[in-house]
Amino acid sequence: MKVDRKGHTTVIKETKGDIQLFMNNLTNVFHDFKNDNLIVDVSHDNKVTLVDLLKFKDLVKQHKKAKKSFVIVAENVDFNDVPEDIHIVPSVLEAHDIIEMEEIERDLGF
Repeated sequence: MKVDRKGHTTVIKETKGDIQLFMNNLTNVFHDFKNDNLIVDVSHDNKVTLVDLLKFKDLVKQHKKAKKSFVIVAENVDFNDVPEDIHIVPSVLEAHDIIEMEEIERDLGF
């Protein structure tokens, strides 16, 4: 797991190719990132499925309650099948764009 903090956003990248281990590790250290917007990058692992990514749903809910963004970067996912309450995008750049939009919405009171 590689962590890169820049300003109010933290990018956490999965590097081992084991999504379950990564999720367990992220859950264990999640409290360290409670004040940051999170980008969870699993694009390195081509075997990740939407079912795997939906396991992050509890962390997403918890983070959104704290008024922070949680965006997952994955490539081999049918984005039409992704539920509305979880953000999954194909690139880190798009993840940053989502966070920017959500920050603006929060500033405006939405």
